[in-house]
Amino acid sequence: AGPWHALIERDGGLGAFAQGLYGCSEMSVNGLLALAEAGVVRRPADEQGVLVHGGFFLGPQAFYQRLREMTLEQRARFSMTRISFINELYGQEDLKRRQRRDARFVNTVFGMTLLGAGVADQLEDGRVLSGVGGQYNFVAQGHALEGGRSVLLLRSWRESGGEVSSNIVWDYGHTTIPRHLRDIVVTEYGVADLRGKTDAQVIEALLGISDSRFQDELIEQAQQAGKLPADFRLDQRFTHNLPERLQRLREQHAGLFAEYPLGSDFSAVEQDLVRALSWLKSKLRLTEALELGKATLDAPEPGAYPEHLRRMNLEAPDGVREILYQRLLLAGLQATAAP
Repeated sequence: AGPWHALIERDGGLGAFAQGLYGCSEMSVNGLLALAEAGVVRRPADEQGVLVHGGFFLGPQAFYQRLREMTLEQRARFSMTRISFINELYGQEDLKRRQRRDARFVNTVFGMTLLGAGVADQLEDGRVLSGVGGQYNFVAQGHALEGGRSVLLLRSWRESGGEVSSNIVWDYGHTTIPRHLRDIVVTEYGVADLRGKTDAQVIEALLGISDSRFQDELIEQAQQAGKLPADFRLDQRFTHNLPERLQRLREQHAGLFAEYPLGSDFSAVEQDLVRALSWLKSKLRLTEALELGKATLDAPEPGAYPEHLRRMNLEAPDGVREILYQRLLLAGLQATAAP
């Protein structure tokens, strides 16, 4: 658990679930069903034995098939109900407060400011990526319920057009979750507990789970705004937050990081293609051009991956462009092939 051991012990714990959990989600997904079948979600919310309240169900085909195979009694434990019941406390509030005791509300955002505001539905230029849905409602419930916590999940950096940038920024022109509702934030690098903290403490906590390639710039911006002292230094434990370190950890513990731990609608060939295309996308930058060119020259013959080429309609390339696409795909497949 590292630097976050105390937080995990206080607000979560690593022990077994004695009573089990109750699930409540606007979107009921495959993960909730897997948790129920594993015995983690097993605390009935009412006399009817409902384990999960969901507004709608979304997942791979195996998820729907499993629901269809259940007996009526089993299926009744997964109740599809109105969104207002799930997303709001008002209306049967006393009952909901008892059902949702010590709740942990988990949502995702694509961006966050250093002061703790979350961004999930719209870009700052006005382009809308999704509806807010119940995200704001659940974050607010995390503060309104006794013992409740809101948890926002965030990838610390992104890549676009061959350029990398931080998803944790000093300022952003749109907000989905306001800074006064800041609570727990989780990135691939760790956990930040922001509730009840000063701005300076919030900034330091978020720097600790940001990508180290952007930390110096973020610190400078916070100092210019007068939110951090001029002599501020980030704890050395958090200055090695780099993708390469995570990749080494993943390779050392490969058995713990299945690509699709709950299954997937992708065939084995399609899963190979996802890896190959992701690899190619990561190489579309000037600094990677030499490596990509060499990989393309060293790509295997088409006969090594006939099904993969057929799936991409590149088994018989027509013209120079498609020949190049075929070579690039073969290079990606070779680079990401299982050892």
